[in-house]
Amino acid sequence: MAKFLNAVLAGIMIGIGATAYLSCDNKYIGALLFTVGLFAICVFGLELYTGKVGYIPLRRPKYMAEVALAAGGNMIGCFLASFALRTDKLYETALTLCSAKLDQPYYRLFLLAVMCGILMYIAVHSYKIQTGFSKLTGIFLCVPAFILCGFEHSIADTFYLCLAGIFTPQAAVVLVLTLMGNAVGGMLIPAVQRATGQVAAESEGVSKISVISEELDL
Repeated sequence: MAKFLNAVLAGIMIGIGATAYLSCDNKYIGALLFTVGLFAICVFGLELYTGKVGYIPLRRPKYMAEVALAAGGNMIGCFLASFALRTDKLYETALTLCSAKLDQPYYRLFLLAVMCGILMYIAVHSYKIQTGFSKLTGIFLCVPAFILCGFEHSIADTFYLCLAGIFTPQAAVVLVLTLMGNAVGGMLIPAVQRATGQVAAESEGVSKISVISEELDL
């Protein structure tokens, strides 16, 4: 139950960050303000799908249930945040943003989600392994980067779609594609590191990465 509630709270944090982004006329400042969501998630050890899915290659199979629970909780949190934060202006902005997303070819949405997954893994993992102020560099570099590049973050997209009131089969397909793309991108670096012997999976011996991820519960 604790992990699920932390996942719901993580979804709310992403909603707050996304609201800051949508509310800002300057896209660069908005992209920077979006980081408040991931910053809060990392500081409080909340359960974020895009922060957990990358570690699947290094964890035991049962870990996938935690990832699925995080995704479900995140989406519920996004829905709750969208209900609480909706204004006419935010609704119109989200509707315009979502319309552009829904017009994208499916393969492009998937590829953009892969790129976002890579950056999210870098952001979260750098927070885990660095110390001092350098812990924050990954967050404050990677998050604005994926926003400005137009990469697709499945949980943020959930918030945008809920805020715009778009609950259609096409929206569901978009979310499935972005969830899959974020997973592929997030797992890319650890999968390559495992394949090349740089790290070991839990079943092969506890790796440095898996120990850190256990300590931070991400």
